[in-house]
Amino acid sequence: MLPSSFSVLNYLLAGGLHPVGFHVLNIILHAVISALMIDMFAILIGGLAHDENGRILNNAPKTSLLAALLFAAHPVHTESVAGIVGRADLLCALFFQLSFLTYCKAFNRGSDRDDRFSVQWVVVSLLLCAAAMLCKEQGITVLGVNAAFDVLLICNVNVYELSQRLLLRKNPLNVSEILRTGLLTRLALMGLGGLSMLYARWRIMGTGPPAFTEVDNPASFAENIFLRIVNYNYYYSLNAWLLLCPWWLCFDWSMGCVPLIKSATDWRMVWLLLLWCILIGLISQALCSQDSQRRRTLTLGLVLLVVPFLPACNIFFRVGFVVAERVLYLSSAGYCLLLAYSVGHCCCRWSKYRKPLCVSVLGLLCVYVARCALRSHQWRSEQSLFTNALSVCPLNAKVHYNVGKNLADRGNSTAAIAYYREAVSLHPTYVHAMNNLGNILKERNELIEAEHLLSKAVSIQPDFAAAWMNLGIVQNSLQRFEAAEKSYWNAIRFRKKYPDCYYNLGRLYADLNRNVDALNAWRNATVLKPDHSLAWNNMVILLDNTGNLGQAELIGREALKLLPNDHTIMFSLANVLGKSQKYKESEGFFLHALRINPNSASCHGNLAVLYHRWGKLELAKKHYELSLKLDPEAPGTRDNYKMLRRKLDQLKQPTP
Repeated sequence: MLPSSFSVLNYLLAGGLHPVGFHVLNIILHAVISALMIDMFAILIGGLAHDENGRILNNAPKTSLLAALLFAAHPVHTESVAGIVGRADLLCALFFQLSFLTYCKAFNRGSDRDDRFSVQWVVVSLLLCAAAMLCKEQGITVLGVNAAFDVLLICNVNVYELSQRLLLRKNPLNVSEILRTGLLTRLALMGLGGLSMLYARWRIMGTGPPAFTEVDNPASFAENIFLRIVNYNYYYSLNAWLLLCPWWLCFDWSMGCVPLIKSATDWRMVWLLLLWCILIGLISQALCSQDSQRRRTLTLGLVLLVVPFLPACNIFFRVGFVVAERVLYLSSAGYCLLLAYSVGHCCCRWSKYRKPLCVSVLGLLCVYVARCALRSHQWRSEQSLFTNALSVCPLNAKVHYNVGKNLADRGNSTAAIAYYREAVSLHPTYVHAMNNLGNILKERNELIEAEHLLSKAVSIQPDFAAAWMNLGIVQNSLQRFEAAEKSYWNAIRFRKKYPDCYYNLGRLYADLNRNVDALNAWRNATVLKPDHSLAWNNMVILLDNTGNLGQAELIGREALKLLPNDHTIMFSLANVLGKSQKYKESEGFFLHALRINPNSASCHGNLAVLYHRWGKLELAKKHYELSLKLDPEAPGTRDNYKMLRRKLDQLKQPTP
């Protein structure tokens, strides 16, 4: 909701759909988020402290700055910043940060009593959390980060010690001390706020997430629960690898890009084990370290890494992707915090290696910046974005489909065919690739194969209206009129408002001389799409050819009220008026059409015929010559021109 409002504002400020304005705003948002990360990291690493004026102190300036720089330059953010769709991720992250920083304002340690907190600031934090959730559902996870911050930093709870007390029942828990801090009150407020947001989301959007197909997230459709869990964990390791080494970036990771692990002997199982070894190592340090500050920082870093990723982890509900770089925008903050803290810890522990470490970090930042620049350049055009994806995900049918579509849009249908065929080969039930390939083959007059592909597409997806319509066009070209009519009506059955299909149905009826049905079909097309120029023009031409000049004139004038600058309708109406001997009006429409399209040989030729009938022979001669200059092979024009020349020669001969 909120991203749409920002996009409307962006549109108004930019004065239209100019990409530069949208990109600039995304970059500004990312810069603001990166700057706010300094404050957020400073609190998570150095703790919450205030000066005499109640301002929050930064007790870890170097580490928080390094973490923010790593966040700002991380290449995995390119998708969120370069694409307008990423506006949702940016706004969600902004309100996520503001919610956390506002929650911190609820605790002013400058006062005498440490147990005091401001309910008003907690409520404001909840409102900002709601704003983050309106941008993207992931925004609600800030409540988990706030709760962890409250438990670990405000209440200074040792999670390991607490778990030992509860499990071993030694040194009973001092509940009164926890009650005195107001923790339960704050957790109750956040819990109530979170439930209210989820209820509002349920009321607005329904009971569950959208329905996804197997190609979107194949692991979630695996029948074997063990294989499903294994593949989910493999996806987690891929996400972790993108944070560690963001070199292989792709706009889409579905449709076979990541083959399923189907056996415990698959070599990729190593990545799962490595991921969990690292996580277990970090968790053990976070829980068991003797250094309380290290325990707290590592735990909060892990919370910031894991909690924002939870909505995308397939645990609570099925998601519609395998890997998506945009969902790592917030989680990468936790990774950057852990990395910066580790660098700072190493510099303190091994001071003699400080200089090489600093050089390495500087080199890493330079690599990040260079990779961001390269990736941003790839996002500048569809061609470069899709082509680059081939080297990352050569098994992804959607990547081949998009490369093919881009080539077809640029007129290179021969190359497009190869990519569409590869897409169908990789994913044999890819109906959209079949439909587009069938369309190109239809234009190349390879009708038999086109019919086979389109028939297969509608058999796989019976409600695919576009494929039904294209199948009807091919069958019409093969003169299988009855089958074509059925295909058109199937398309209309599955898509009630389908003006292009009504237009093609009208063409079929015109070929069968079912003129009334053709007119009705074209009329339906213009009712559904009032600016359907071809349907209007065909109605005028059909009525003209059948001698209904009065009705043709009415239709033509009605069409021009809706499409006042359509030169094809002007041309057809001018022909009708000429046949009705309304020469002056006809001349006006011909001349208007020529002002819009001065290089129309047929328009010059028909205007010449009008002048010929009207007796304006010199003007007729001029426009015949213009027509023949533009199209020397124009049918009938040369013969009419010869007739006119003979007549002019006769008029020039002296009367005996």
